[in-house]
Amino acid sequence: MTIKTLTAASAAALIIGAGTAMADTWRYAFEEALDEVQGVFAQKFKEEIEANSDHEVQLFPFGTLGESDNILEQTQAGILQFVNQSPGFTGALIPEAQVFFVPYLLPEDEDQLVRFFRESETINRIFPELYADQGLELLTMYPEGEVMLTTDRPVTSPADLNDVKVRVMTNPLLVSSYQAFGATPTPLPWGEVYGGLQTGIIDGQENPAFFIESTRMYEVTDHITRLGHNNFTTALMANKDFFDGLSEEDQTLIRNATEAAFDHIIEYQQGLTEESLERIMEAKPSMTVTTLTEEQRAPFRDTAEQVEATFLEIGGPRSQEVLDQMKADLEAAAQ
Repeated sequence: MTIKTLTAASAAALIIGAGTAMADTWRYAFEEALDEVQGVFAQKFKEEIEANSDHEVQLFPFGTLGESDNILEQTQAGILQFVNQSPGFTGALIPEAQVFFVPYLLPEDEDQLVRFFRESETINRIFPELYADQGLELLTMYPEGEVMLTTDRPVTSPADLNDVKVRVMTNPLLVSSYQAFGATPTPLPWGEVYGGLQTGIIDGQENPAFFIESTRMYEVTDHITRLGHNNFTTALMANKDFFDGLSEEDQTLIRNATEAAFDHIIEYQQGLTEESLERIMEAKPSMTVTTLTEEQRAPFRDTAEQVEATFLEIGGPRSQEVLDQMKADLEAAAQ
């Protein structure tokens, strides 16, 4: 057993013990720091729950209980009541969730994007069934910001990604997407990314601007490229046995808190991307930020059909239904 695993296991044992003493304390883990997007969402959720009930919500930011796979397993096991996690990590468990990594599928227009996440049949009808099969109650999905590529060299075409080792989440479709872009995708736990960029194990990584800023990824890369290919998606889930065992009043409480946190995080993100890029440039004036033109994006965009085909092969038994419905949802959001 590694030290990291032992630490996570020990922390889990401690919070199990705490739960027996205070049955109305709910435990919620997420993949980011308290002052990052998932942390801001979690704090609003906690505020709403505690303002409208006698329940307490304990928050566990990234690293407190291990890596992303650790906190998902702990939620499935009932050690945690809530977990906030990207489909990038649940994709192996719920292959249909990998649809969010088909490039250029989600719109860049923020209003359309928010309408999609609010009203999508895929998110509100199909995915809850798929998550339930894995012991999870899907409460919401929400966007975290435009995904940007940071590298040690400029990128304006797929040829520039030749032999570039780009860190990706352990997600088969994300691997396929960067292979189609011409890069060498390299799955790596988040805790190893900064050091990997320092030592040359990897040459780049992708994330929203706020996360590039807060984790100081700009210190170990020189170029930010806005390919326009995706928006980082994340999901709030509950342990299904826990949720199903609650009173109707508590289930409504949770759904209302989730809706309030969704509204809050959408408002919070207004202007966040540009503000984060400005602060990055202040901290490192030599950094370049390049927004590709439509002409430059065209060869990247041309890979979408290839990645879609891969999704239909590896995206699970309902992959065609998910892809078709998602496209219909996106078309409705664009109206």
